[in-house]
Amino acid sequence: MGKSTTNQEKRHFTPRVTLAATGLKVRQLGIFRPIAERVKIAQKVVRYTPAQKLMDGLIAILAGAHGLVEANKRVRPDRSLQRAFGRDGCAEQSVISETLNACTPENVREMYRAMKEIYQQHGLGYRHDYRQSLQLLDTDMTGRPCGKKAAFATKGYFAKQRNRRGRQLGRVLATWYDEIVVDRLYDGKTRQPRVFQALVQAAEDVLDLDEEKRKRTILRMDGHGGSQDDVNRALARGYHIHTKEYSHDRARKPAESVEEWYDDPKVPGRQVGRVTEPATEYIRPVRRAAVRSKKKNGQWGIGVLLSTLTPEQVVPLARLPIDRLQDPVAVLLAYVYFY
Repeated sequence: MGKSTTNQEKRHFTPRVTLAATGLKVRQLGIFRPIAERVKIAQKVVRYTPAQKLMDGLIAILAGAHGLVEANKRVRPDRSLQRAFGRDGCAEQSVISETLNACTPENVREMYRAMKEIYQQHGLGYRHDYRQSLQLLDTDMTGRPCGKKAAFATKGYFAKQRNRRGRQLGRVLATWYDEIVVDRLYDGKTRQPRVFQALVQAAEDVLDLDEEKRKRTILRMDGHGGSQDDVNRALARGYHIHTKEYSHDRARKPAESVEEWYDDPKVPGRQVGRVTEPATEYIRPVRRAAVRSKKKNGQWGIGVLLSTLTPEQVVPLARLPIDRLQDPVAVLLAYVYFY
């Protein structure tokens, strides 16, 4: 009696089901297509194309890899995850690294153009209704410690890590949508004033900010982006700004013009006051609020916020009831809370 056999499809399982679902959506939306079409890395194809190896590196990052070396254990054994992203295999980690090492400055520019296309196709920030509400863009610099041999690795400022080497990551965020519009990598010594204008210009390009849209866009940045030159350039381009004076020395003199200080009910020991000294150094009118808090040595630490936003704009942005417009102290606090 003959023995019957049934061919069964080989099944694969993955411990990363959520990421596999993400991979299916990435394929459905064609998110990686602009990168595959635009980024042309001059490298010989043996088994996988450069674009495919870039995809393998991306999957490894999304799978939680702290370095490309982990692609060998996180992605290569996981056939289901590979297939979810449209891959029928995964390049060896050293091969992925070789592809990245083969990239030229022109490839980086190609990647910028590809990321712009991806964001404009899928980003909510790009579709913001400027007639309905103000767009909010936050600029930020974040220190990223790394090894000595990494590109751009230099000694610089890294919070609570003295004498570390690393890089600085500059970003512009479309805050209402929790989206990264622009990110750029710099050496560890780079501070925000040096690159602020370049970051804003890059975001302006990605978001297609014309004159009317810039008038409906707020640039919010910390004190390192609040230099007089940076503020005036942003004002000249028509943006709203909401920032802090660049240094303690620049804040001290206008803070001396405060006639009365008021306690902040949300933060014990913090006080706010209205700066009465005219801000003649700026090319458009700005409102200024001084903030001071007691330091451990008993002295006052002082900062000054400056903003082009009107009270009618900033009170709802700070999520305060609209009737607080009748309370001058509440309006002062709105500028502080929105910062």
